Amino acid sequence: MGIIERKQRQKDDTRLRIVDAALKIGKEHGWNALSMRRIGDIIEYSAPIVYEYFSNKDALLIELIRMGYRKLVKQLKAINKSHESPVKQIEALWQVYWDFAFAEREFYQLMFGIDTSCACHTLRLPEAEQPEALISEAIRRLLPNRENTDEKVSELYYTFWSIVHGLISLNMVRADIPKSLNGQVLTSALSGVFRSIATD
Repeated sequence: MGIIERKQRQKDDTRLRIVDAALKIGKEHGWNALSMRRIGDIIEYSAPIVYEYFSNKDALLIELIRMGYRKLVKQLKAINKSHESPVKQIEALWQVYWDFAFAEREFYQLMFGIDTSCACHTLRLPEAEQPEALISEAIRRLLPNRENTDEKVSELYYTFWSIVHGLISLNMVRADIPKSLNGQVLTSALSGVFRSIATD
């Protein structure tokens, strides 16, 4: 390996260590505790070195948000089209979404600004649009031709999303909601949307 390649690998390794340290802080202390100085302490570099890789805290948070969406999309793609029935496919996709939110809690909180403050949430990241695209594709399969418009698909996506994300958010700020109740509410809410489509 040449000098240039070795230096690039060292840079890549340092960048990864910075991201891992940030994730560790987010998991252990919450995203509001994140600082470049704290990251530097963990990886045993000075804060100015950290700034060589990320211009500011928001730049680092954007990288983490992108990582979170890539993880979610990978899981959604793994289950996508695993059911012939559009209803079952949509249910499975939202279940994956739900499971991701709690398995990757810190990523989810950061992705949607739950208990975090970051100017980056005003940005439109390409990664952030992929979950909607995948789930909307399944919704299209559900709709009859006369209703299969971009507007209707978007309306239904945001109806589903507001239910699922709303319930997830409640659980993240309230630890006393029984798991069994969550399942019942989620199933009933999704079923209600499916029924409204059938009766339109």
